[in-house]
Amino acid sequence: MTTNTLDNKKLSKSFEDILCSLSEREQIVLQKRVWLNGEKETLQSIGNSFLPTITRERVRQIEDSGIKKIWKVVSRSLLANIQQIAHKYLNLHWWIISKDKLVNILIKDLELNSSINTWILDIIIQADKDITKSKQKFWCKIYYTLENVSKKDVDTIHKEALKILKKKKNVMKKTVLYENIIQSVGSEKKFSLSFVDTVLDFFDDIVFWEENLIWLEKWKILNPKTLKDKAIYVLKKEKIPMHFVDVTNKVTEMIGKAVKVNTIHNELIRNEDFVLIGRWIYALKEWGFVPWTVLDVIVSILEKNWEPMNTEDITKEVLKIRNVKHSTIYMNLQNKKFIERVWRNYYQLKKD
Repeated sequence: MTTNTLDNKKLSKSFEDILCSLSEREQIVLQKRVWLNGEKETLQSIGNSFLPTITRERVRQIEDSGIKKIWKVVSRSLLANIQQIAHKYLNLHWWIISKDKLVNILIKDLELNSSINTWILDIIIQADKDITKSKQKFWCKIYYTLENVSKKDVDTIHKEALKILKKKKNVMKKTVLYENIIQSVGSEKKFSLSFVDTVLDFFDDIVFWEENLIWLEKWKILNPKTLKDKAIYVLKKEKIPMHFVDVTNKVTEMIGKAVKVNTIHNELIRNEDFVLIGRWIYALKEWGFVPWTVLDVIVSILEKNWEPMNTEDITKEVLKIRNVKHSTIYMNLQNKKFIERVWRNYYQLKKD
């Protein structure tokens, strides 16, 4: 038997034939659950269709019973190839894989049309007595496992990741986090880096960024929406103070859309999260840098020009970096320890 012996039509027909081995209730429930006779129905709507009505839990029990009964029938049918391929890829993915990923792999491997009823594939996979399907949780992808992996293994890795990230309170490199997890739970079971990576990708409260970073979804920096948050992210990622133009370029790369230099510069100036530590160089306040005073800014401007500047030009340059009153700038120009007036309204650094 080759993979080409199964197509969309044969898949549906073979599945309907298999259902004939079940009780009437089991047939009805599975037909409705896999969308054979119309739209896929919820457990509640199926329960309501029986007279007398039955509970959602009872429908689930009937569904599970039917799935368990068909595994022997499937093994002798055209659909056995589905389970064989599922086993193959589960073994290749460290005995665990998300439902959506495995279903997509099956469609590609079996050369099925993309319009295939994927719910049938899901039932056939579950019917394999060696494959376990996780329960639906709003914060976690549904996944399949072989007996090598338990729900406890998955939960242990997830809980340990949350514990480490909460303690770190910052973005981490994936490999560092994975090694910490393995070290923490090593006495219980030996996990590989690849296995940990696969498991954490199931959880919505764990977010991967670019190629090697990981953090908690609830952190604002994880999903930076404002320009301020994006600038913070850039500085955290680069881990060094940056010129405001460089920050702008990185933000532009990040969102794939041009951002004005002045817009980013204004964010850096007016938010206390950022500190000016050099000539247009900004750092995060949390790094412990001491912000420049207005006098520091004036001295920097005069150093750069190498010749006397008038009050108007100095003011313009200071206001590019600091949002201060004109009178504050003028008062600092009167500091005779560092600055001297060479003629009316022109200043330079005091010469030794």
